[in-house]
Amino acid sequence: MKPGMTLAARALLVLALLAGTACATLSPEERARSAALVEAARSTELDCDRPDACARPSALHQLAARAFVESAPGAPRHYALLLDSGQDAMVARLDLIRSATTAIDLQTYIFDEDDAGQLFLDELLRAARRGVRVRVLVDQLSALKRVDTLAGLAGAHANFSIRIYNPVLDRARLSYPMYVLAAACCWNRLNRRMHSKLLLVDGAIGITGGRNYQDDYYDWDPEYNFRDRDILVAGPVAREMGANFEAFWQDPRSVPPSQLVDVGGQLLEKGVPPPPKPEFALPQRVMQVRSEAGDPARIEALAQAALPVAGVGYIADLPEKHDGGQAGHGEATTVLRGLIESAEDVVLLQTPYLVLSGPAQDMFRTLHRREDAPRVVVSTNSLAATDSFITYALSHKYKRRYLRDFGFEIHEFKPFPASAPIDLSATGATLPPVPTAEEVERVRQELVEARRMRGARAERYRRPLQAEYAALRYARRSANERVPLERAGVRVGLHAKSLVVDGRVGVVGTHNFDPRGDHYNTESAVVIEDPAFARALAASIRRDIAPENAWTIARRPDPPLFSGLEYTLAKLSERMPIFDLWPVRYATSYEFEPGPDCPRPLSPFDPGFQDCYRPVGDFPEVALGFRPLMTRIVIAFGAGLAPIL
Repeated sequence: MKPGMTLAARALLVLALLAGTACATLSPEERARSAALVEAARSTELDCDRPDACARPSALHQLAARAFVESAPGAPRHYALLLDSGQDAMVARLDLIRSATTAIDLQTYIFDEDDAGQLFLDELLRAARRGVRVRVLVDQLSALKRVDTLAGLAGAHANFSIRIYNPVLDRARLSYPMYVLAAACCWNRLNRRMHSKLLLVDGAIGITGGRNYQDDYYDWDPEYNFRDRDILVAGPVAREMGANFEAFWQDPRSVPPSQLVDVGGQLLEKGVPPPPKPEFALPQRVMQVRSEAGDPARIEALAQAALPVAGVGYIADLPEKHDGGQAGHGEATTVLRGLIESAEDVVLLQTPYLVLSGPAQDMFRTLHRREDAPRVVVSTNSLAATDSFITYALSHKYKRRYLRDFGFEIHEFKPFPASAPIDLSATGATLPPVPTAEEVERVRQELVEARRMRGARAERYRRPLQAEYAALRYARRSANERVPLERAGVRVGLHAKSLVVDGRVGVVGTHNFDPRGDHYNTESAVVIEDPAFARALAASIRRDIAPENAWTIARRPDPPLFSGLEYTLAKLSERMPIFDLWPVRYATSYEFEPGPDCPRPLSPFDPGFQDCYRPVGDFPEVALGFRPLMTRIVIAFGAGLAPIL
């Protein structure tokens, strides 16, 4: 560059060069050559010559056979199994993959290359080599980080196929500069993501829910794991699951990696690499879970927990939701809202990210104004537990509205819950020795000093956000990452997305009940109208909001002076789209204190609430220092992000 060139001119030049590179595409001839290379490399050899592809007998897979036998025209029969534990969810998936006789279809948002991701890839490739047709559909932004991996999978086996959904800039992977360019040129397309999740085996039994394919969804991360939930369902509804997957697989937005610039270019330059071989960080735990998945008694125990149910539906958006401009509501959103509006007694709503779209707010406001308004109990993340600082900040802004206008009873998940279904021994975390009194005092002094200094950190920030908001993952790190805490340990964050209405219908799926799910993401869910199932799901959610696992959000006591003026000023500040820096918030977090006069938890609207709960501050467990002010700033400027959050 010329010595006299300004910084702005240099930036423009770099951007122009980047744009020229990013906008490059493979010619039709290059695409054909890349496809031919892949096709020639795909092995047709099989490890099994039996008609059932050497499938392992499985009590879970047998649930599907029983369901179809017990079904009659107009009276379908199903079996449903809640998968609350990460280890159960992993074992069930491994068992179903091994039990497949003809076909496996997998659709997901995140597919990492950590231990969990590599384990599932290895099992899928083994299934393909024994004669099962395997199809894997992944979203572009959050799946399979290495081009080498995608190139190797493209030519792995004749029975194995992979496609990438909605590849912006005609690439499988986006670097940070390319992401910036994509955001500038193609924001609407970049923001439309396939958030649907499905594992379907033999067109007869499927799993959907919140879990992706990454360590922290299966209790395998030493720092942070998701408390999540899946549902396994066996029976005729699997045909609807298969039809929905087929619609995505055949959609033009689902592209083989060999047809994309980065993967196809590498194939043309270097040829087809061998299929990826797993390199596990902790091979011992992989051996352990593989052994568990091969234990008939372990699988039988899971199958015994499945409930026989009749009224089962699969609601799922189609890729056509992404046609045109802002596509509007899909099938999943419409059905879920209808269920909530039908409530007469209690709505149990669980979402990790309590950010509501305008229409959803109107719905809850109308529901609350009904003369016979149902209770709405919400389970969501605290700031200490969430993996998305910016979404919590926006949720915090509207606590007054949620409590006063919608009547929400909000319970925020703790980062170290006492009875969550998390297997801490599976995380691989090394527990520190019990500290001495001198060490405790030293740490306390360090925290005091960290709080005093602006910008201090009590805990090092971790990797960029990878869960729900990948479209924002390159934003400023402090806006997207977890906040530091006052104590160390394996942190847990809520990721389950579930709904129970009146104890009669239960929903488990991928929809966060947020604007992204309404407008941008495709979503899926299983809806079961069955009292026994609804009770089981409600019990699972109520465990998450129990006092040992969650704080309750309630209004602060009125100040002794000028309470009406303070409330009015806070309300006006909340309504301002840019600045919302009023220092006193309407609500705060409370801890339940049981006693003779407080034998059980109360609703935050109960007259005796203040007698049984003590306030623990806006952000309990968080080592903030000056960050409360930063929170207010993010709140102020984050309001404009609501449509994409």
